Amino acid sequence: MKVAVAGCCHGALDKMYETLELLERRHNVRPDLLLCCGDFQAVRNEADLCCMAVPAKYRHMQTFYRYYSGEKKAPVLTVFIGGNHEASNHLQELPYGGWVAPNIYYLGYAGVVRFRGVRIGGISGIFKSHDYRKGHFECPPYNQQTIRSAYHVRNIEVFKLKQLKRPIDIFMSHDWPRSIYHYGNKKQLLKMKSFFRQEVESNTLGSPAASELLQYLKPTYWFSAHLHVKFAAFMQHQTNSKEELPKATKFLALDKCLPHRDFLQIIDVEHDPSAGDSLEYDAEWIAVLKATNSLVNVTQSSWNMPENNGLHAKWDYSVTEEAIKEVLEELNHDLKIPCNFTLTAACYDPSKPQKPVQPVHTINPQTTEFCARFGLTDINGRIQQAKEEGSARGEYEDEEEEMDSTGSAEEPSEYNTDNSGLSSINPDEIMLDEEGGDEDLSTCSVDPSPDHPPDYSASFSDIRIMPDSMAVSSDDAMDSTNEELEKSGVSKEVEEKSLNERPLKRIGGNENGNSGIKKLKRRNQAIYAAEEEDKTE
Repeated sequence: MKVAVAGCCHGALDKMYETLELLERRHNVRPDLLLCCGDFQAVRNEADLCCMAVPAKYRHMQTFYRYYSGEKKAPVLTVFIGGNHEASNHLQELPYGGWVAPNIYYLGYAGVVRFRGVRIGGISGIFKSHDYRKGHFECPPYNQQTIRSAYHVRNIEVFKLKQLKRPIDIFMSHDWPRSIYHYGNKKQLLKMKSFFRQEVESNTLGSPAASELLQYLKPTYWFSAHLHVKFAAFMQHQTNSKEELPKATKFLALDKCLPHRDFLQIIDVEHDPSAGDSLEYDAEWIAVLKATNSLVNVTQSSWNMPENNGLHAKWDYSVTEEAIKEVLEELNHDLKIPCNFTLTAACYDPSKPQKPVQPVHTINPQTTEFCARFGLTDINGRIQQAKEEGSARGEYEDEEEEMDSTGSAEEPSEYNTDNSGLSSINPDEIMLDEEGGDEDLSTCSVDPSPDHPPDYSASFSDIRIMPDSMAVSSDDAMDSTNEELEKSGVSKEVEEKSLNERPLKRIGGNENGNSGIKKLKRRNQAIYAAEEEDKTE
């Protein structure tokens, strides 16, 4: 089947789907599935905008609300993970995944699903070591700290994914697995993004947690976004025994959804022709969720996952074939994910814009149904309970005040490098001042994107068809990798049309020629700093 993979969406759903429609009209290529690698921005209303960790000038309604309200429906089944620029209050309603709109499915903090026999996994958010070992304690209304920590990857999600034994076909993460750049055309990458050099050479670019999962899961494909550049790599995994068959992962990172950028890729994936067209639960993943349910933590305290170090009575939470069979029997062998999307918030109405209201902590009926069906802890219900109990004792507010004054405590990390330190500046990334100097949680722009933009389908036409092999030499001297990927793209007709359009131009400085780059005080909420005024955002 044909799978479309997209980088950072940034709420531009209309543009994304228009590009796919253009592809079908001109080249008779229609994808069966669209995968989005984070920064999806499922913003429903003004309150959601205020829960998105970006400076106020970047808070725009975009077009997701049209799909949420039912005004439009996604023309292709869309599955996405969260990034670091999301309406965190909305995605938090679905910690185990669920529908954010008809035909648009969120994988949750971490998740695995199946489509036409293809096993698709993913982990949302980005890595930051000082939040990695905490529980999912955040809930709206967020403060200056929790609006960022809400999208940080937690060790429990990585631990759950590491209990999987069956092969994964496709895996998604927002930030790149650390070290993946050593398996691709590093010379070409640094030519395009020279400000990566220091971190590449020190091997600190990317997520160590994602790297751990890559080495453990060994999926056939791994897709990422976040760094706003297209990059392919081929990683041959080491075998643990002579009997084990060698495995390899084809890695691809994509750009953000803008004209003349490589934000979309079409690949052919082997599938089960006898499988249905519905999105399905993965029986092993459900069994793992049940097995690890006792580990759910909603506190700010740092804690380690069970391991074989003599301190834990149990450290292996992988599941048996019998446990998987029990899940199948519970479901009567019907793994189809129910289409139970429910509106949980008022939808933005451009004819009646509202002033931003304080977001509330919502328990989504989809999550309630999912937890009841499989006997799992409703994380949001547990957070709400803990908050009520803490408020009664006057503890919860004290903890939040302490966080506001001191920030997240720097706990010892299991990784030897904390990527919260800045060593480079990415002019493509939205800059966040972590100490709150440039961010007002009460300020939101509700101006939607133009209802009738000038022929986006023509300018958003940098689409590539992925060849059967994405093999990339690790020899830095080889510059042919991306050239070969380009050769496999759609016909020059699309490119020629694009060149005739007036491209969006980046404005990186002020009238006096100064760069306008602000000082970044910490790092991983937007791994890199950005220009003060990036008109292409």
